[in-house]
Amino acid sequence: ASGGILMDVEHNKILLRGLSMPHSPRLYADRLWLLESGEGSLSWVDLPKRRWHHVAKLPGFTRGVDFIGPLAFIGLSQVRESATFSGIPIVDRLKPEERTCGVWVVNIQTGQTVGFLRFEEGVQEIFAVQVLRNARFPEMLEFGDPRLSNSYVLPDEALADVAPALTQTHQPFNNGESSSGYVS
Repeated sequence: ASGGILMDVEHNKILLRGLSMPHSPRLYADRLWLLESGEGSLSWVDLPKRRWHHVAKLPGFTRGVDFIGPLAFIGLSQVRESATFSGIPIVDRLKPEERTCGVWVVNIQTGQTVGFLRFEEGVQEIFAVQVLRNARFPEMLEFGDPRLSNSYVLPDEALADVAPALTQTHQPFNNGESSSGYVS
């Protein structure tokens, strides 16, 4: 339950010991952040002192985090009832009906939850979270939505044939033309 480590792979050096299923280490805002899935928590790491500080404890198995401004977007999964997950702190801290799945938004300065998206059914596990920067109105569509007939999923093999200049999302556009002279 507390045998997890944080390791600097480049230097083959263990930085922290005693973590409960560490996940998603990230450098953000001059700090190293990590999730302890077994605790259901978000923490930052004080490397010189070899300590970590809990910012928030959440009602799920934490997996996947991304940041924007003072906010952390954290994926929560249901804890599966199996021998693998017996004895972890979140199982002792929360009753099964209190554990949930979704995406929680936490202010990293205060530790307060400022919002959440809870999945009541159909989704039990989140593996990664990514903020869609510069997206104004992203949305999720239901399976039967008519707009799906105009949507396509391209396999990675097909995307490998796309000209590199067309795959760069940071290209400025003017009247449908990119600064590189390509049009889409």
